[in-house]
Amino acid sequence: QVQLIESAGGLVQPGGSLRLSCAVSGRASSVNTVAWFRQAPGKEREFVAALRRGDRKTLYVNSVKGRFTISRDSVKNMVYLQMTTLKTEDTGAYYCAATSGNLIQSSMGRAESYDYWGQGTQVTVSS
Repeated sequence: QVQLIESAGGLVQPGGSLRLSCAVSGRASSVNTVAWFRQAPGKEREFVAALRRGDRKTLYVNSVKGRFTISRDSVKNMVYLQMTTLKTEDTGAYYCAATSGNLIQSSMGRAESYDYWGQGTQVTVSS
């Protein structure tokens, strides 16, 4: 089993930056693909970014390309989402997700591809 715990959400002004963290515990070494999803109030959960171990393939939703960066520290068993130039539409609950699978690109953005989920952390972008 793998456990995921997110931290470091909060309130930030438009144009600001924030880094989300996700601590991976349990069988962390078995995790091959990690991702971040988000859910805005009244909307469905949306894919944000994913990272595949090995070739370090990344995938981003178009709306965050050039602004968000997903990374992983396998020594510390941490996954990060660096968010810059934040917009009000980035507001939502952010969830860390993981799977032991080496996902192909077409599967990296699908929630059903991931076996493990964190509890979520709230990000609010507002002036």
